[in-house]
Amino acid sequence: MMMLLIEYFNILTKGSWQYRLRDSYWGQYIFAALMGAIPGCLGAFTIVSLYSHRIVTIGAVVTTMIATSGDEAFVMLAMMPHKFLMISAVLVVVSLVAGWLTDLILKGQRTQKNAGCEGFELHSEDECKCFSPKEIIPQLKSCSLARGTLCIILIVLLVFMALGLIGPPHWNWIRGTLMFVSVLGLLIVATVPEHFLEDHLWKHVAMRHVPKIFLWTFGALIILTFLSRYIDVESWVQESRLLVLLIACLIGIIPESGPHLVFLTMYAQGMLPLSVLLASSIVQDGHGMLPMLAHSKRDFMVVKTINFTTGLIIGLLGYWSGF
Repeated sequence: MMMLLIEYFNILTKGSWQYRLRDSYWGQYIFAALMGAIPGCLGAFTIVSLYSHRIVTIGAVVTTMIATSGDEAFVMLAMMPHKFLMISAVLVVVSLVAGWLTDLILKGQRTQKNAGCEGFELHSEDECKCFSPKEIIPQLKSCSLARGTLCIILIVLLVFMALGLIGPPHWNWIRGTLMFVSVLGLLIVATVPEHFLEDHLWKHVAMRHVPKIFLWTFGALIILTFLSRYIDVESWVQESRLLVLLIACLIGIIPESGPHLVFLTMYAQGMLPLSVLLASSIVQDGHGMLPMLAHSKRDFMVVKTINFTTGLIIGLLGYWSGF
């Protein structure tokens, strides 16, 4: 859905926004840090999507992944809102410095060579309006098979989510976010011209990006679920603080939201110092890096290595400083 919304916004603005963002490195870092600071994974998904289209640099991806805490941000916001704001501010500052240094060393790499798109696609047909009130009713009356199928799927999805048959059984931020984004997706599918529906939504997003992201995400979640049955992560953190710091950084490499909650819970209970929580928050990024794994395994490892190193350095500095 985020890819669809970005694609739609790009066509609506005729791509002018991406060139402004592409030409301003610090504009990218600030935008990436703000997207990362948004609780959840949508901001991270957005930046990875921009990176896969060579709009932002790898430094911007590093900035986002350090600034984000994934779904754990919602838990921190509920358990300790004042600490959440302080931790988020620290993460944003660290992320800006790390992103700038990354591009300084890697010379503003935008994506691995031969991996991914050359940019969002713009064609001469894009001169048409993506939203024209006069065309909506005629388009729906002569509804194509693709439009009709997608509209029905999205409507059924919305009804099932509203009834709790899909997603969380009770109303919470997850259901609210899914329904909000799905409503936007339905409005776009119902109103865009056939060209956008066929070339941008179907051929570009659905056929090119979605299958890879789905397979990587599904496979990663299956492996993580299997491993969680045989590994008691919480028992690992009983040895020593330095060992716990290293473990927190290592577990942060996993592109999954759950493991970080162990360290967050122990910090809230006064069992761990702030330095361990900061290190874990810097390295982990929820599910935000799964699309990057589908886009480029090399770039995934580069970003994770930089974040791991940054988290370990900040954690050690905090540990030696006594917090």
